[in-house]
Amino acid sequence: MQRIHDVLHGAATTAADAVGWIADDRKIRFAEMDAWSDRVASGLLRLGIRRGDRVAVNGPNTPEWLAVYFAAAKIGAVVVGLSVRYRETEFARILGDSGSRAVVTVPSSEGIDFLQMLAGLRNRLPQLEAVVTFGADGDHPLDELWSTSADTVALAEAKDAVREDDPVMIIYTSGTTGRPKGAVQTHRGQLAAATAQAEHMRLGPGDTLPVAVPLNHVSGITCCVLAALVTCARTVLLPTFQPAAVADLFHSADLTIWVGVPTMHILLLDRSRFTTVDTAAVRLVVTGGANAEPALLERLTRFFPNATVMNLYGLSESSGAVVMTPWGSDMESTVRAIGRPLPNVQIKIADADGTEVAIGEAGELLLRTPSVMAGYHNMPAETADAIGSDGWLRTGDIAWTDNDGLITLHGRAKDMFVQGGYNIYPIEVENILAEHPQVLMAAGIGVPDPVLGEIGRYYVVLTPDARLAEGDLERFCADRIADYKVPKEIIIMPNLPLTPSGKVHKAILRNESAQPGAAS
Repeated sequence: MQRIHDVLHGAATTAADAVGWIADDRKIRFAEMDAWSDRVASGLLRLGIRRGDRVAVNGPNTPEWLAVYFAAAKIGAVVVGLSVRYRETEFARILGDSGSRAVVTVPSSEGIDFLQMLAGLRNRLPQLEAVVTFGADGDHPLDELWSTSADTVALAEAKDAVREDDPVMIIYTSGTTGRPKGAVQTHRGQLAAATAQAEHMRLGPGDTLPVAVPLNHVSGITCCVLAALVTCARTVLLPTFQPAAVADLFHSADLTIWVGVPTMHILLLDRSRFTTVDTAAVRLVVTGGANAEPALLERLTRFFPNATVMNLYGLSESSGAVVMTPWGSDMESTVRAIGRPLPNVQIKIADADGTEVAIGEAGELLLRTPSVMAGYHNMPAETADAIGSDGWLRTGDIAWTDNDGLITLHGRAKDMFVQGGYNIYPIEVENILAEHPQVLMAAGIGVPDPVLGEIGRYYVVLTPDARLAEGDLERFCADRIADYKVPKEIIIMPNLPLTPSGKVHKAILRNESAQPGAAS
């Protein structure tokens, strides 16, 4: 049996003096994080948090965030990932659905007062008993949780009760219905994904990689932090992705690996300062979250002359990476295909009935692996739709394989699009737009963008008496959803094309959007 805290303690024992995490001028050793999270875990126990209780965490990438994550894992609590970019509507939905008993949050960020927001939500969330703040302020400052010695007896009992198939984290994805779906990830699942990826990347104690992707997502917690931890590699925590800050890291942090989504790569390579960066020590560049354009992969190869460039494909539902580019892949194959399955990952390309199709024939990509989620929190029907009784996970992505076993994505079965590495489901934004009193209908699609990969374009039908100024709908959305979900383009239409059953005919919108001048 192996659990998250077993791996941390193992690193703290075998590499006690090794630095596991760097944040600004702080260096945190594996042994320090183990002891630190013991004290936080004891503090959570004193607050009444027990095995199976949900603890939501809202903050940027910091060592404190990880201390809470490891502390919750030690006592069998379940971390619910939040984002400082979420707004009240998203907080209310996720906290309500997860039944979180506690929230650990930064007091404020970018003008948003989270303590005030949570105070306003308390009467709607009766199960929410404690709001813990990062730092020294608030009713339950995190500083107090780790300021006293760990209760070794209570903590030992709590650790012993944790099982590898216990939930450790719930990562929410909006889903095609617009209702948030919480992918429940287990200790075993996250470690299985992290270990398979680490083995494939040949990670080791001599590696250093930055974490500029969010910790509340699999890209940050599993693909970076845990993949590094299982091999005692070092990670550099960046609160957010800032191209200038990342460029500086190449001067100061001795990075050996660079991991990011295509948008991050584009913005980094376009920094004038990056042209002076010495990248000779970088041995591996990983791009995931969206298909990378051939030109981008070629630029990465040019800017990182000693590095192997790899694609990474994974899902929240698979707890992390499941497919990566094989070593020795030629550029043509890397550009065309996302790669081959990682160890312990089975794949099947299937038709609508789940029957495997022939090599070279397109179908839905199905996965079976120990890292598959336990299910969607409190959503048995949706879980049954996603995971068959035989354990196969339906990804919703259309793909095909060649004779060499390489997997090529052919498109998406769902409407979801990827903007700058973030999965966006139009239905969620459509629902927000429909709340506006002057909006009759709204339909969104993803359209190509040279920097973000794809952006959201929303077609809106207004009421006859509508009187809207430019930017009104964008501002309406910005007050209710994360900034990356706010429509980049809104086109006012007299009506929307409909199917015979009365649904919006998005295929027509997509075809029209592909025509020259469609967005003008």
